[in-house]
Amino acid sequence: MRFFDRLLTVIITATLTSAAWIIVGGGWSPQRQTAQTDRIVSEAAAPVGRSQGSRFMPVPGTWSIPVQGVAAADLVDTFDDRRGDDEERTHEALDIMAPRGTPVLAATDGLVEKLFTSRAGGLTIYTRGADGRTLLYYAHLQSYAPGLAEGQQVRTGQVLGSVGSTGNADAGSPHLHFAILRTSPGAEWWEPARAINPFPVLTGQ
Repeated sequence: MRFFDRLLTVIITATLTSAAWIIVGGGWSPQRQTAQTDRIVSEAAAPVGRSQGSRFMPVPGTWSIPVQGVAAADLVDTFDDRRGDDEERTHEALDIMAPRGTPVLAATDGLVEKLFTSRAGGLTIYTRGADGRTLLYYAHLQSYAPGLAEGQQVRTGQVLGSVGSTGNADAGSPHLHFAILRTSPGAEWWEPARAINPFPVLTGQ
C-alpha cells in the first residue's frame, strides 16, 4: 500500500505542475505571477485616480477643492497660462484666489511627503496620494496647520495650512498655487513628474 500511496502522490504532483505550466503560457514563472499580482493589488488599492489615455480621471467622491469656501464655479483654468519675465514657461497649476488666511484643505487622502520653503513657492506642502503615484503641491501658503508634520496621514478636507502670498506671489493677490503631478511610487518628491491639469479634476469637466 505504501508503494501505491507514493505512486499516487507522484501522479497528482506531476498533473498539478503540468496544469500550472500550461496556465502561465508555456513556462512556470513565479516572478511573473508575483509582478502581475502586485500590479492588480496596487490598482485595486489606489482610490486617487486613473489614467485614460493622456487624461487623468479622478475617482468620484475622493477629491475636493483645496480652499475652504471656494466652489467649482469660482475656479479659473490657469494651467496653460504663460509665466516668467518673458513668458517662457507654462504655469502647469491652478491659482485659486482667496483672502489671506483662508484655510487650505487636503484635496484628497494622502501622506505629507515634504514641508518645504522655496524662493518661488514660498511656504509649500507636498502630499502623496494613496495610489503612490500622485503628488499634490500646495504653494504660497501663509502658514501650516498646527501640528502638521512630514509622514502624517491626511484626509480629504483636512486643514493643511492657510492661503498666503509667500515666495514669488504678488503680495496684493493672495492665492493657493495648486498642482497635481503624476510620478512613480518610488520617485522622490523633487524628481521630474508629469503635470496634470487640476481644473477638470476639481470641476468634473
